[in-house]
Amino acid sequence: MSSLTLAGAAQILRPPRDGLSCLRGEDLRGQTTAAGDLTIAEGRIAALACDPRAEVTVDARGCAVVPGFVDCHTHLPFAGWRADEYEQKLTGVPYEEIARGGGGIRASARALAQSGDEEILGQSQAVAAEMLAAGTTTFECKSGYGLSRDGELRALRLAAELDARVPQTTLCTALLAHAVPDGFTADEWMGEVEAMMPEVLELGTVSALDIFVESIAFANAHLELMGELATAAGLALRCHVEQFGGHRSVPVALRAGARSADHLCTLRNEDIAPLAAAPCAAVLLPAAEFLGAEHRAPARALIDAGAIVALATDGNPGTAPVFAMPTVLGLAARLYGLSAAEAFGMATLNGAWTLHLAHDRGSIEVGKRADLLLLDGPIEHVAYRFARDPVAIALIGGEPAYVRDDAAARRLGRVGA
Repeated sequence: MSSLTLAGAAQILRPPRDGLSCLRGEDLRGQTTAAGDLTIAEGRIAALACDPRAEVTVDARGCAVVPGFVDCHTHLPFAGWRADEYEQKLTGVPYEEIARGGGGIRASARALAQSGDEEILGQSQAVAAEMLAAGTTTFECKSGYGLSRDGELRALRLAAELDARVPQTTLCTALLAHAVPDGFTADEWMGEVEAMMPEVLELGTVSALDIFVESIAFANAHLELMGELATAAGLALRCHVEQFGGHRSVPVALRAGARSADHLCTLRNEDIAPLAAAPCAAVLLPAAEFLGAEHRAPARALIDAGAIVALATDGNPGTAPVFAMPTVLGLAARLYGLSAAEAFGMATLNGAWTLHLAHDRGSIEVGKRADLLLLDGPIEHVAYRFARDPVAIALIGGEPAYVRDDAAARRLGRVGA
């Protein structure tokens, strides 16, 4: 359709001023939710007003209009699930012990190797459909379950194929240092990563490199090397750091020019201010913290220090089999003490900034891509009515990509109908 108007919304979530690439501190708190109207033309936000000539009018009375969620940290595509590990964790077995016993990432690597491409893509498409129903209109994919040269390249090709099969926008991160493959030392595997970079770049779909720094994975020296590889390739650097143990990886990541530092459950107090001052997102993953009984990331301290703080699902088959961003917002609000506006800003514009997409989406501004959600109540209800589905309609590029039910469908009406 060429034009669409959302009429009579009770709330439209807007940044405190146009042109912000991210929301820090007071800007995160300063978002507004005034009532109003919005018009879309040719897939982009055309006006913050009604257009009586619009081809489609959506009755938005009683609803909130918000940007589509940008989930900037998932581990799609993958094969199978790891429910048995969750049972172990519930009885007190720590993740590190599970991983050292051949579970964790290695279990998902075995599942990926034993599954056909269509099986993997079918499962991942189904998960992406669940994500869309929960309001995710853009998400990141990662490799990392290949644990071999061919396996990682296959995972990256599967991610590219997934992008072609889902309505959402996806971006691809090469998590080439997720766990040390059998038969390698960490140093030897990083040599293999360096050697495979021409093949990774030849795919033409990878936008970032990633690494997991932990006692069961890689060290800060390997993070430095991954940063060098990312810089040489013109790619962003992402990193899983300070999840289980405090390794002082954030200063290393900042020196390497990281675009994001993810998890941060054991972040040192002295590293908060440097991270907050840097052009590096602090990506927090409260579902993993909650399900894994992990330490709590210092979200409030990061926000108050002025950091770019983003929220994401960490959607994966083991430590965070959660793919609904409203659930993540509810967890974050409770665990971190966030307002509704703060949580939404962290899950939209700051997620888009992390993926280098803030110029195009993540906030409601004239000219931006119309990836929008119509929620069936105020934004404050998302955390308050925890784990409930609030998304009535999801628009991607101005087109209805998801309509929840008949009641939501009745909100759509064509001119002259």
